[in-house]
Amino acid sequence: MSVFAVLDPAVGLAHDVVAALAHLVPTALAIVLFTVCVRLALHPLARAAARGEKSRARLAPRVAELNRTHRGRPEKLRAALAELYREEKASPFAGCLPMLVQIPFFSVMYRLFTTPNDLLGHTLFGAPLGLHVGQAQGAGQWAVFAVLYAGLAAVAYAGFRRARRAQAAQATPGGTPPQPGSAFLPYLSFGTVLFAALVPLAAGVYLLTTTTWTAVERAWLYRDGAPEPAGVALV
Repeated sequence: MSVFAVLDPAVGLAHDVVAALAHLVPTALAIVLFTVCVRLALHPLARAAARGEKSRARLAPRVAELNRTHRGRPEKLRAALAELYREEKASPFAGCLPMLVQIPFFSVMYRLFTTPNDLLGHTLFGAPLGLHVGQAQGAGQWAVFAVLYAGLAAVAYAGFRRARRAQAAQATPGGTPPQPGSAFLPYLSFGTVLFAALVPLAAGVYLLTTTTWTAVERAWLYRDGAPEPAGVALV
């Protein structure tokens, strides 16, 4: 039995909702609408995470100072950091919750679009939603995948640029010291393009929708010019 089998009740619910929407609009659009509704419901968590990340960036110089003051005394450092975050009502783990909450949703959608079901028999501009890129035939189907991958690449590039700018901001005096391997993190934005090549068209539609939402949401939440975390959100 697959480890994803535990998600079957949630997968069944997601299927029923998308199928109900598909009676009103094309199935591909139903996938988009369902994804948008879920991301909209998660938006308050993203707002809370952004506030926490801004607080963490604001406190970075004081954290660096505490690291210097209590170097070699880990217990005193932990106590001092805990007191600092408690006073400022901030958290060193800001930004983790939305990603953790999205993982089950991503897993449900992955299961829904990689398990044979009636939704995958519907088409998007003549390309079945259950079709993999390696099975595409004819210029029309190839064009659908080309447009999908181009959209994903554009969103990934936007995420790459934002992550690079965030890293540059952290490299300024007083910024957070870079972590080992952090220079590679911006390139993870392009992981969604590679992943989309391994899944059916329906999953690619979901990926394009959720990554576009993430890019727009982060741009809006950090529109005030506040430092943005250098990590890359893939979904």
